[in-house]
Amino acid sequence: MKAAQKPIHAVTTWVRRQPPKVKAFLGVVSAMAALVLLRMIVHDHDNLFVAAEAVHALGISVLIYKLTKEKTCAGLSLKSQELTALFLAVRLYCSFVMEFDIHTLLDSATLVTTLWVIYMIRFKLKASYMEDKDNFAIYYVVVPCAVLSVLIHPSTHHHIINKISWAFCVYLEAVSVLPQLRVMQNTKIVEPFTAHYVFALGIARFLSCAHWVLQVLDTRGRLLTALGYGFWPIMVLLSEVIQTFILADFCYYYVKSLMGGQLVLRLPSGVV
Repeated sequence: MKAAQKPIHAVTTWVRRQPPKVKAFLGVVSAMAALVLLRMIVHDHDNLFVAAEAVHALGISVLIYKLTKEKTCAGLSLKSQELTALFLAVRLYCSFVMEFDIHTLLDSATLVTTLWVIYMIRFKLKASYMEDKDNFAIYYVVVPCAVLSVLIHPSTHHHIINKISWAFCVYLEAVSVLPQLRVMQNTKIVEPFTAHYVFALGIARFLSCAHWVLQVLDTRGRLLTALGYGFWPIMVLLSEVIQTFILADFCYYYVKSLMGGQLVLRLPSGVV
């Protein structure tokens, strides 16, 4: 086991010593390699979106275990859960009035569990809630997302309220994890269940991003025109990329910690 860890340790040490620009380049190359691999092994790329929802649900199940078995919500951001519930509620509204499909059912299940998590943090496990660490002002993301959704939204035939709502949930989902990252930044130490949950979010958002990118490639850009005209198609892709890269740094340290056999994740200064 130790012999297997030596090459991994050597690689991670080399990557850690590289300047930020090199790390960013390596991250982009790794993401592109992963996209090529997914394109080769997954023939129906719609399955990637379903897989993203499934991984998100798996992350929620980890939270449920933490809250019910460990009886603590330490390290969790209530504000991130509230933002998640908000964009899921708006997305469900859009699904019901615009297109009802399997994703509507998946979102419904995720919303119910997210509301349960919020209830547990607010009432049942309030004593263990780290309110002083959960100090991200959510209006810093809600207000800009609302303004941006009014300015840039789909150009489809739907009612203007529905189009703005659709854009709002897309933008808000991209940044909803920021309060959770702030909590981890403040504590510097992330216990296993919280780390598993955030890593699951990172994987889910990468799969969602891969779904959109590969769909655009497969349709040779026709998907972008199907989404509408103007800046909206670009903003959809940009939102997917942003929410993936927001969690990329954390996922790197998560894998590094896992390979090193560490149960508790310790984040260096400046991460997330």
